[in-house]
Amino acid sequence: MRTPRRRTGPLLAAVLLAAASGCGLTSGSPMVDDVKPGSIGKGKPLEGAKLTVTSKEFTEQLILGAIMGIAFQAAGAEVIDRTGIQGSVGSREAVVNGDADAAYEYTGTAWITYQGNSKPIPDPREQWRAVRDADVRNGVTWLAPSALNNTYALAMNQANYEKYHTRTLSEVAALAKSDPGAVTLCVEGEFANRADGLPGMEKAYGMNIPAANVTQMDTGIIYTQTAKGACTYGEVFTTDGRIKSMNLVVMKDDKKFFPNYNAAPTVNTGTLKKWPAIAEVLDPVTAKLDNTVAQDLNAKVDVDGEDPHQVALDWMVDEGFVKKG
Repeated sequence: MRTPRRRTGPLLAAVLLAAASGCGLTSGSPMVDDVKPGSIGKGKPLEGAKLTVTSKEFTEQLILGAIMGIAFQAAGAEVIDRTGIQGSVGSREAVVNGDADAAYEYTGTAWITYQGNSKPIPDPREQWRAVRDADVRNGVTWLAPSALNNTYALAMNQANYEKYHTRTLSEVAALAKSDPGAVTLCVEGEFANRADGLPGMEKAYGMNIPAANVTQMDTGIIYTQTAKGACTYGEVFTTDGRIKSMNLVVMKDDKKFFPNYNAAPTVNTGTLKKWPAIAEVLDPVTAKLDNTVAQDLNAKVDVDGEDPHQVALDWMVDEGFVKKG
């Protein structure tokens, strides 16, 4: 099941940072996919490399971690799988300190949580550049970003949409003023307390939602409760496959409050210097990732119950990036 700690907020960062050394990175198992080069990895430029791939623990990250590891294997590397680390800080610190070599990360998470900024940069490419430049001093290199933007949103079911007809967060704010009882929220604990979550959204849109109207719960429960109409609006992630499968209506962030969370490979700089071909292996794969692809892949896991690694492997083969051995 997908868990809520996709992005570690400032209130949790200190605790998880202290625990990062014990986050499970002493364990891990080899990836043993029988793959060979397709459109990537020709000539096996990573032959002889032993690379550790990590990720956070929610569905999309497990898929992205597997995609990265499969790409490395096709290019000749031996890959250790240490995906599924709880929270954001654990996987991040592993790449920083060299316990892991690479992971897919989100630009907004780095900018807000790791680098301590409070105001996002609206242009996705400029946001990526700013994050890339700031992380040089941390020994982390950002490769080219994807169009996949897994940011926050509010969504409602069809019945509530027919009742209230809101399509934007500005309209939700107007509804909260005209009919305060109509706006009830199902959100994660992190979103309820983060500057780039509910408090910041309320400030940006002039909302004042009573605490009694906000219920905190696990991510997966949010989707089911929103679909049932137990709350008018649920916090969702824009690449989640359950949005489509549950026929939810997503509110447009018309004031562009939420940061861009574009996924991009982050690589320990020392590792990249030793194995520069990592970039040429990953760039074509990353370029293919967008919100539609992510929703489809995530749905195979969260809706259809498939294994994240198998979903990643099937996609890599279907796209021609790798061939089965």
